[in-house]
Amino acid sequence: MRVVIQRVAEASVTIDQQCVAQIGCGLLVLVGIEEIDQIEDAKWLSSKILNLRIFNDELGVMNKSIRDIEGDLIVVSQFTLHAATKKGNRPSYIKAAKPDIAIPLYQAFVAVLEQELGRPVQTGRFGADMKVALCNDGPVTILMDSQNKE
Repeated sequence: MRVVIQRVAEASVTIDQQCVAQIGCGLLVLVGIEEIDQIEDAKWLSSKILNLRIFNDELGVMNKSIRDIEGDLIVVSQFTLHAATKKGNRPSYIKAAKPDIAIPLYQAFVAVLEQELGRPVQTGRFGADMKVALCNDGPVTILMDSQNKE
């Protein structure tokens, strides 16, 4: 699983001109799932995301997690995170998992986040044409891949 984590002052997801998710201070997490991903990947990423100290403390130092600030999350599926761009100019998405694998793992990822956070996590809609709006705070953007735990 590959994620792009963005610390946001606010974010929203709109589908067919209807807002389906909206938060203030928190994290927008874009998640791409590939064929080899398993529930263990979702659990590892969930723990890392919820404990990532990227929010400012009283001294302005990034020393607090989403839990510490009681911030909100939006999770949005994004298969394009697995784009292969080595050959030509048209990205290949061959590594991205097909819906029969990706949807259950995406749902499990959200469920693990909710369980560990102890409250609901907002989402987009898997496979929908979404308009994602955000005000990146910092900017702070973190990339993580469960297949490359750096």
